Amino acid sequence: MIHMNNDKITYYVGASEIINKPIPPYSEIVCDFLDELSRRLRADSDGKKFSDVIAFAFWCRKGNIQKLKKEFDGKYVRIGRGVVFHIAPSNVPVNFAFSFVFGLLSGNCNIVRVSSKQFKQTELICNVVRDLFEQDKFAELKKRNAIVSYEADQEITDYYSSISEARIIWGGDETIAQIRKSPIAARSIDVTFADRYSFAVLSAEAVMELSEDQLNTLAENFYNDTFYIDQNACSSPHLVLWKSKNPDMTEEAKIKFWNQVKVVAEKYDLEDIKVSDKYTLLCEQAVSFKEIDHAYCYDNLIYVARLRRLPERLSTLRGKFGVFYEMEISNFDVLAESISAEFQTCLVFGINKNEIVDFIVKNNLRGIDRIVPIGKALDINIVWDGYDIIGTLSRVISCQD
Repeated sequence: MIHMNNDKITYYVGASEIINKPIPPYSEIVCDFLDELSRRLRADSDGKKFSDVIAFAFWCRKGNIQKLKKEFDGKYVRIGRGVVFHIAPSNVPVNFAFSFVFGLLSGNCNIVRVSSKQFKQTELICNVVRDLFEQDKFAELKKRNAIVSYEADQEITDYYSSISEARIIWGGDETIAQIRKSPIAARSIDVTFADRYSFAVLSAEAVMELSEDQLNTLAENFYNDTFYIDQNACSSPHLVLWKSKNPDMTEEAKIKFWNQVKVVAEKYDLEDIKVSDKYTLLCEQAVSFKEIDHAYCYDNLIYVARLRRLPERLSTLRGKFGVFYEMEISNFDVLAESISAEFQTCLVFGINKNEIVDFIVKNNLRGIDRIVPIGKALDINIVWDGYDIIGTLSRVISCQD
């Protein structure tokens, strides 16, 4: 039994004592718990106000979990590693819940540190989890899990790290470096989700073929990938590449696309401070990157800076609150020298995903872990940042004759 009594810690779910008894991945009790969690969140009147909560609840539904279980490699007997200490990010409210579920599905006991920022989504999900843990059916899960919050405190982080068989660290490079100052046991592992860079590739021809309704759907999907969390997610695109061999068509496609994104983005809460910050950012980038040719402004909602060529420091070319960069390409080879290990997601529209896979393999690239359609940037899954998370967080029990 693990004890941590400290008045600096807020316990959202669970208590200061948890039992370190791992179980096999995709256990029946965990699957039943997630099904009930999904149903309750989808029925919650307050939860329905938050699309990220509903998306999480939909992901946890029985059908999806059973599909993931069926796809899980059953070649070996597996069991959880033990205690997993999760450090959730402060910029994506529901991320902690996905991380928690990853720990549950892989058969582990979990201590989840959520951000000290007050998010309604965190409260909603924790309330439902707490209620479910009070049921006799899920009493054993309650003994094995805790969701906590505390301000930066080396002593507490040291303790949780010392009793963990694995840590999942979500955050920027500085956050990861700080957490790693807390030692872990020799056989413990770190799974880190660090600063990453993502971009989109659109076919100009495919955009030009869209009907009005189809174009609006594309714009809505792009909005959800970017504006929804102010481009803060590591999977939100900053750069838009237009693939075509017809410059005139590409120019027309750009205008068509960005004008529709502007229409969709009119629902965005563009506070005065955001207007000031994004304008300042655009000016700073124009000074820092000589590759920027000129910028187009779609009211104050969208700034699009066009590039003459790709800069050497491409992953530092970032936007926020609706600042994007774009360039035309005729093939993917121009990207080969720019892709580093920092690159996470390549979003596509009208592009054959296998073409990008072949490009990655042919050029021995260390980056691009995900290739997904526009609109799927924030769809987290059990394979993330190149990790098979369930496999990584469980250990193999091998039997040989």
